[in-house]
Order: sequence, then C-alpha cells, then structure tokens
Amino acid sequence: MALQPASAGSVSGGKKSKNAFRTISEVADLLDVPAHVLRFWESKFSHIKPLKRGGNRRYYRPEDVALLKAIQYLLYTDGYTIRGVQKQLREHGVRATIDGVMSGDAGAEAPEAAAKESNGASAQAAMRQGDGSDLKGIVEELKKIRVLLNNPHGPQD
Repeated sequence: MALQPASAGSVSGGKKSKNAFRTISEVADLLDVPAHVLRFWESKFSHIKPLKRGGNRRYYRPEDVALLKAIQYLLYTDGYTIRGVQKQLREHGVRATIDGVMSGDAGAEAPEAAAKESNGASAQAAMRQGDGSDLKGIVEELKKIRVLLNNPHGPQD
C-alpha cells in the first residue's frame, strides 16, 4: 500500500478521503496549530504514532488525527495540562477519550481529578464543579490586591 501525499490545497478543497493519511502540515492547518506543536505532542503522548517515510516525513492516520483533536480540545478548551491529558488517556484509554470529546463529555468522568492534576486548572473547569462563589471571592480579593499594588503609598481613605 503506497502512501500518496495530497496536494497542499486538497484538505480544504475536500478532495481527500476522510480515511486518507495526512501530512504534518495538513494536520497543523486542520487543528490551527504550528507543526512543531504536533511534534512536541508526539514526544509527550506515546499514543500518537504517525507513519514515517523517506526523509522522516510524517503521515498521520485518521485515528491519529482524531486523537490529536481530542488532545487539543482537552488542552485548549477544557484547560487540562499535559500531565492531566496523559492521566486521562492512561485511565480511560484512547478510544474513550476521543469518544468523550466527540460527545462533549470529555472531562465528565473525573473533573475533580483533572483539576487536581493540573495545578493551574482553568476557571472554566473550576466553574463546572460548583456555583462559582469561590471564584467570585477570589476575584474580589484580587481586585483589592490590584488597588494596593497600583497605589504604592498605601490605602487612602
């Protein structure tokens, strides 16, 4: 089975089958991330295994592209860290993670564990776990701190 790289415009033009292999630049365009980010994710997620051909050219299978979409969603939308996504993949598996993202139920299995795992969990992830009153209190406290920092001569009543 020989791989046939598509022309540069074929992904957006819809000429390529959904089961076709994609080059790194095609996947980078599809996900709107630089190619070096995909190479970095390959180093962090052993589940991503593109075929490598002459000159170390990468060809991503449809399964790889689906996994990359899920990783991107968890990192950029759900606020997971790399370590949090690794834990999600380890505990729930690749297929369950992809299916969870596709169904919009990505972090539903363990949102508390994901938030604990990612030390800098996003405000969105924290809001899903409660009514947000804790965050509102934190925001008010931060506003007071900002006033203090902006006024180096101390509070003026």
